Amino acid sequence: MSSHRLTVALLLTTFAAGCGTSALPHEGKSVSQLERMLTSNDPAVQAQGALGLSRLGPDARSAVGGLAKLLSSPSAQVREQAALALGKIGPAAAEAVPALTAALNDPEWTMRRHAALALGGIGEAAKPALPELHRLERDPSKVVSQAAREASAKISSAGH
Repeated sequence: MSSHRLTVALLLTTFAAGCGTSALPHEGKSVSQLERMLTSNDPAVQAQGALGLSRLGPDARSAVGGLAKLLSSPSAQVREQAALALGKIGPAAAEAVPALTAALNDPEWTMRRHAALALGGIGEAAKPALPELHRLERDPSKVVSQAAREASAKISSAGH
């Protein structure tokens, strides 16, 4: 390897290694720390808290109530991250089914999609949402209608 190529390779390696040293706001936080982030007045902090909880899956079950409240946030990003987290928590997020069902009527197509996917992640406990999901199967957005079909199938087959 030429001296120039070696220098470039070392610089790229050093740069790449340095990029991994700054943690994102949600990284390394406990469930209770992430739950506190949900109550911030800053939507960016709320979204980061929800994102962190989504990565913990069922271990974040204690945050279901706080996440369900965020489904009515004025911030689309916060609503979407909350729905994502609820879906990742799965069946333990059953108490959020009414709020997620209401979110199927969100004006943002991305939120309708995330709400449908979250209901599918919850599974059998989301059966009360099936009529709304069936309605959403005719959504003008193809990705929303596809998510609604997938969620309906998961919910219908759960427990069988």
